[in-house]
Amino acid sequence: MRITPADLALAEQLADAAGAAIRPFFRAPHGLETKADHSPVTHADRDAEAAMRRLIEATFPDDAIIGEEYGPREGTSGRAWVLDPVDGTRAFVSGRPIFGTLIALVVEGWPMLGIIDQPILKERWLGVIGKPTLFNGAPAKTRICPALAGAALATTSPHAFDEHQADHFLALVRATSGGNPGQGPIYGGDCYNYGCLASGDLDIVVEAGLKIHDFAALVPVVEGAGGRMCDWQGDPLTADSEGEVIAAGDPARLEEIIEALACHGH
Repeated sequence: MRITPADLALAEQLADAAGAAIRPFFRAPHGLETKADHSPVTHADRDAEAAMRRLIEATFPDDAIIGEEYGPREGTSGRAWVLDPVDGTRAFVSGRPIFGTLIALVVEGWPMLGIIDQPILKERWLGVIGKPTLFNGAPAKTRICPALAGAALATTSPHAFDEHQADHFLALVRATSGGNPGQGPIYGGDCYNYGCLASGDLDIVVEAGLKIHDFAALVPVVEGAGGRMCDWQGDPLTADSEGEVIAAGDPARLEEIIEALACHGH
């Protein structure tokens, strides 16, 4: 199944609609609540997802929808629109414009189209498997990373790792810092880190505990810019992945990243 012009047009419309719903609540009263899983949610999350779902239901009524806020809607087409209206709600409620809206089209379990949209800065990465990633309409390209030592490594929060995962992440931190304590990882950023990686401003992003709505949109964006995404074992990311994620801007470093993550910290 290929991505059609109608799919692309809808994906852009979804991002526009989400941004229009989110902007009025940024650095304004946003109705913050805590969900049953202890994660935060605001009016922006709910209004943006509701706006996107209405457009999908009107345009492709046979497609499934998997949304963070309103759950799954079954479909019959083998396609699913995967939505995270505000990826990085903590950044959003802190007034930091490093959150994003994530929109993916997953076909038979494989992410085929992805958008990372930052509605405050008006920055949008659009990725389609097999095509160059676009950043605000111009090609985005990852950068060459000549060695693991000195690579710019990012993750949203060290607290997102369990104790076992944290040991492995710290082994990668040691490999990238080359023993230089000033060369630690960059924290914060959520999906925005993956956009920065696709544009050649970061080298590696490693996370754990992600759900499909957190990572499906990232895969086409990173890979269309020349990078690679996989799980911590090196396997491709699909609807069945566990949520341990690697994004490497330079695929030449991927094996070293996986090896470093396989080492326990001491």
